This record gives sequence, structure tokens and C-alpha cells, in this order.
Amino acid sequence: MINKEGLSEEEYLYRCKEVVEQMATLKETAENYEAPKIKNIADLDKVKIDDVLIQEENDVDFPYSYFMLEGEKYKVPKSVLMALQDILLENPKLTYIKVKKSGEGLKTKYTVIPL
Repeated sequence: MINKEGLSEEEYLYRCKEVVEQMATLKETAENYEAPKIKNIADLDKVKIDDVLIQEENDVDFPYSYFMLEGEKYKVPKSVLMALQDILLENPKLTYIKVKKSGEGLKTKYTVIPL
């Protein structure tokens, strides 16, 4: 017998079995879940400011700026951008920075160090 997909009954049943085997329970899915990880500019030893292209992530509850480096997404907090803007007014030829992070959650502070 041929079904509407044009497959033999044996092939159709085999594909259905494959789909069922790929399914997981809610518990299994939760146990194996890994939240997407976004690194932070402070995780880097130094950043060449002319080499990174800032992008905006707006399709989230809390929009943020980021750049891609070696296939990884690095978040750039707004306070880092504001501090870098001030530094560049005094030193427009600046090439590298280091960002230090202190505190947690709402008490997180970033220090931008020109290199």
C-alpha cells in the first residue's frame, strides 16, 4: 500500500518510528537543556576597538549590543559604550581597551581601561 507521501507502508512506518525515537520527555529535555551563552566584553584580555562591529539584539526582553569574535557573541553593556565615548574624546587614536567587571546583577560595574 502507498500512502499520500508516496512511500511504501514499510518505509512510512520506519520514518514514523524515527520521529518517535527522536522525541524526548519534558524531564529529559529539561535535564539536557543548555541555555544559550552570551559572553561579555570583560571576558576578553583586550579588544581592538576598530576591528569589532557592534550589532543590536532587539528581539529579546532586554535589548543589548554585542559583537561576534571567533564565532562567539560578546555583550557590550551601554555603560562601556558611554565610558569609551568619553575616553575617545581625550584619546581619539586609542586602539585597544580592557574592560574590568565588578559586582553582580544590578550592582555590576564596568571599568574601561585604555591600553
